[in-house]
Amino acid sequence: MNKHELKGQWKQLKGSIKEHWGELTNDDVDQAEGEFEQLVGRIQERYGIAKEDAKDQVEKWMNKQPR
Repeated sequence: MNKHELKGQWKQLKGSIKEHWGELTNDDVDQAEGEFEQLVGRIQERYGIAKEDAKDQVEKWMNKQPR
């Protein structure tokens, strides 16, 4: 899955995102609106991790998603 697919499938993926990153609130997920960098920022903020670590987590998660 790439960044364009993330945005296009956002509504379908929201549940999976909440399941994977349980500390994200519904508002966090809604505000990210399918934007890769927004999602990374929300994860970085909620989990107190470096931006690169959050980015790696999102990329790994995206690679596991069906197309």
